[in-house]
Amino acid sequence: MQTQADLETILLGPVLAERTCGDCTVCCTALVVDTPEFAKPAGTPCVHLTGKGCGIHPVRPPICRTWFCAWRRVASLTEETRPDRSGLLVSLNFVREPQNCFEGVSINIRVLAGSDAIATGLAGKVLDTLCDQLVPVWFSDGSKKMLMHPDKDVAHFVLTGDPAPPNLADEVAAWRDRYGVFGGSD
Repeated sequence: MQTQADLETILLGPVLAERTCGDCTVCCTALVVDTPEFAKPAGTPCVHLTGKGCGIHPVRPPICRTWFCAWRRVASLTEETRPDRSGLLVSLNFVREPQNCFEGVSINIRVLAGSDAIATGLAGKVLDTLCDQLVPVWFSDGSKKMLMHPDKDVAHFVLTGDPAPPNLADEVAAWRDRYGVFGGSD
């Protein structure tokens, strides 16, 4: 079985050597961390976060050493899309008990509180960049989570198993081939 880190590299690419977090610490607050070594709820700053970044950086937990946002991995995401600059945190999401085949492993775009990325169109540009392969893309604006890729018509046919119309048949078949093993909706 592939590890989470392997899947991140397969689906998003390797960590780009020329990109560093710099002073971005968005993940240190925005994300849930639930590992044997360390845990914290989403939206809560890490207890080790200081005004200068991670206070235990040299000895930080394994999850902090191995997790990278999509900006660190996807070359087509521009400098302006770094999480602290854009107000968007893009990552690969792993759901232990998915409600449907599009939730288990997917790209998740989170709009951070106070971000104007939707109003400026930056969120749309990021979506356009990421919705080009057979990987589900979810968008969360803080109040709800929405499936953005595949589009709703394709998702409907994949989830229901209903025959797809000719104009969608190839795309639906490709999604079913990849995600059919995970089953449809409950």
